[in-house]
Amino acid sequence: MIALVLALALADDWTQFRGPSGMGVSNETGIPLEWSKEKGITWTADLPGVGLSSPVVAAGRVYVTATSGHEQSLLHVLCFDAKSGAKLWERRFWSTGSTQCNRKTNMAAPTPAADATRVFALFATCDLAALDRDGNLLWYRSLVGDYPTIGNNVGMAASPILHKDTLIVALENVGDSFAAAIDARTGVNLWKNARSSKINWTTPVLSSRRGRTEVLFQSPTELTAYDAETGSKVWSHEAEKFSTIPSPIVADGTVYSPGGPFLALKPGDGSAERRWESKVLGTATASPSIYKGRLYTVDSAGIVSCADPADGKVLWKSRTKGPHSASPVIVEDRLYLLNEAGATQVLDLKDEGKLLATNELGDPMLASPAVSGGALYLRSDKKLYCISK
Repeated sequence: MIALVLALALADDWTQFRGPSGMGVSNETGIPLEWSKEKGITWTADLPGVGLSSPVVAAGRVYVTATSGHEQSLLHVLCFDAKSGAKLWERRFWSTGSTQCNRKTNMAAPTPAADATRVFALFATCDLAALDRDGNLLWYRSLVGDYPTIGNNVGMAASPILHKDTLIVALENVGDSFAAAIDARTGVNLWKNARSSKINWTTPVLSSRRGRTEVLFQSPTELTAYDAETGSKVWSHEAEKFSTIPSPIVADGTVYSPGGPFLALKPGDGSAERRWESKVLGTATASPSIYKGRLYTVDSAGIVSCADPADGKVLWKSRTKGPHSASPVIVEDRLYLLNEAGATQVLDLKDEGKLLATNELGDPMLASPAVSGGALYLRSDKKLYCISK
């Protein structure tokens, strides 16, 4: 009975970066088309510091991370009631790793992962906290304490993902780089595989194939799939230039990987077959999406492309106003694309990307939105916004 209740509670939740599917696609209905600073905002909540992490929603609670203090040395995990916006709790931790980073990012860049009873917050300092839904600390790890040569030169941003009781993390940098599975109940490593020591920000992606769950890690020159349970390598594919910010996606047995060029790969035994490649499906920081049999990308000029995922042929393009750091979300045949000025442009996917609305909040935003419970959640350095009818 408890399992059934938890499953129902999580039915429309947004539990990790880009949602449960990792593609930024939601089955929600009734998400508003228009809003502004004066209307359409259900509630806002003040945040204690800066952050690029997306909000996540699980079992009626919204979790978000932030960083503050001298040189971003104070790390925050916050929990809000999804309906009212009331702050339920806040926990603070002192960073144990380096806070050096590029000016555009910060230590609260990775998005947390959650389920009905727990939240897992990874920071760019390589501090990893596990808390229950009431804010009680379950366990805490200083990954840089465990692996002192981890190098945070320009900031880390790969988000953890949760698969049952396994937390998957990717730490790829100029120092000790690895892919790891951590027991979500205890914080102990289940497996750990060395990765290329190159700066990388892509988030791992889960895929089901041949009756098992695989987890995909994309690095600058290699895309690798490991068995999520054992950590054994299932297949890999090398390329000259995979993207280091937007993450790959998986749909209908095909992996769609941004980079130069954009690749569609069919995994096999030990390797993957290249189905097609495209030099016109550009991506900057936004990860791609597949929705109702169409592939969507956003490039550095703010051009949204719609392509046939079978062959990569571009069907239409629509220009938007950037720059964009956030990945889009797709709901009810609409693509919601947030730019860095805090304006959300809404495109009609049934009408070749026709612009339906531009919703300006005048609050700079780089984090990707979350969708849950009939609401759209946005975060800036100052506030968390809930937009709903």
